[in-house]
Amino acid sequence: MLNKLKKIDWGIIAILVCMMVISAVLIRSATHGNSLYPNYDIKTLIYYAAGFCVVFFVTLFDYRLFLKSWHVLYGIGISLLILVYFFGSEINGAKGWFKLPGVDFLFQPAEIMKIILIIGIAYLMGRRQGDRLTFTQDLLPVAAFAFLPFALVMIQPDLGNAIIYLVIVLGMLWIGNVKYTHVLIGLTAVIAALVLFYTLFNTFNAEIYDYLNDHGKKHWHQRINTFINPEAASQDDKHQSENAKIAIGSGGLSGDGYMQGDMLKGKFIPYPYSDSIFVVIGEEFGFQGSAVLLLLYFLLIYRMILIAFKCYDLKASFIVIGIASMFVFQIFQNIGMMIGLMPITGITLPFISYGGTSLLLNMISIGILFSIKAHQEKYELAD
Repeated sequence: MLNKLKKIDWGIIAILVCMMVISAVLIRSATHGNSLYPNYDIKTLIYYAAGFCVVFFVTLFDYRLFLKSWHVLYGIGISLLILVYFFGSEINGAKGWFKLPGVDFLFQPAEIMKIILIIGIAYLMGRRQGDRLTFTQDLLPVAAFAFLPFALVMIQPDLGNAIIYLVIVLGMLWIGNVKYTHVLIGLTAVIAALVLFYTLFNTFNAEIYDYLNDHGKKHWHQRINTFINPEAASQDDKHQSENAKIAIGSGGLSGDGYMQGDMLKGKFIPYPYSDSIFVVIGEEFGFQGSAVLLLLYFLLIYRMILIAFKCYDLKASFIVIGIASMFVFQIFQNIGMMIGLMPITGITLPFISYGGTSLLLNMISIGILFSIKAHQEKYELAD
């Protein structure tokens, strides 16, 4: 046991401790004086303490046991996504959370499904042992494997997590020795789909709005329309993105000072403790504070890639790349939507935003990384 714990990447642990402090400080500022969010900073520290215990616990397990039981994990994940649709709690128009009785904790199955998806795809791709992936024997099974959770999350609806599923698939396929012809076909299909979506959205804008409004999904239209047609969008529709850019811009080089953000004090930024937490660091700590956070993310991803390079097991490398792809996209999407580069979604900032389930999933991911580092041997568990 001690030998396994000695192989933990203590550099990553140090980065996570820094992020824990940053997260608690930012959440305290974002919720200060608001009775609707009591002690969220203290709860974040508690979640982190539990998360570190999870990291050390998962590290002790041989990651190949997860690979061997990928079909069981997939069945559990799909079952939870189905159950949450019928028995889950609805928050912000999405029915994707289980409210655990007796405790102040919401469990989101879509978050856990991310790591299950990574493990399953790593197993399916790893069977090829580095050879070129074929369309019928590899790409189609991977697509089918990812489509069901993607569809179940879309109907909640949770567009943010559904997009992350697609990014995980694309990121893992990219390093999975895909034929260039398949890559070209895929890129062509994606570009064609985006052009078609843009054309249809603008052509039938009013009809799409009426349909989504009738089904209680008006915010979908608002977010997409604000991104595609910012000039035509109403002031109410684009208030979050506009106010976020104003707040971050007002921070300048060194920021307005801790708990001194005018936009935050004026309550002009929705969910500053969660989705919009990057606004807090941008307004109160400016470019310098934002750069420090981005540097920590860079070091985290860099150390993940180092683990992937040192893997003897190809499936383990796929898992590491899948986790890295998940983190990179979430970071880019969350920060991008706050500065106007990406449309507004409900994607949180990893390790910084408030949220028990997302932090738990992130810590499980780190634990699997450490398990891979601790159990690298020149043989594979029998399939």
